[in-house]
Amino acid sequence: MMMTAVQIQVNGDAREVPAGLQVPGLLEHLGLHPRMVVVERNGDILRREALDSVPVEPGDTFELVHFVGGG
Repeated sequence: MMMTAVQIQVNGDAREVPAGLQVPGLLEHLGLHPRMVVVERNGDILRREALDSVPVEPGDTFELVHFVGGG
């Protein structure tokens, strides 16, 4: 069985990721924790509680802002 992939943009870089992901799966694929990232998809900031229902589709553009603790 062949795994299909989709082309997306993440923070300005072209990426190929597995097809069929939801946003949390994309973050996991990229090694990011959903609670530590603000996700913008195609110009819209996604609410954290809605991430599970948002698919990653070919041509999507994501901006991911990662929070770093400290002080």
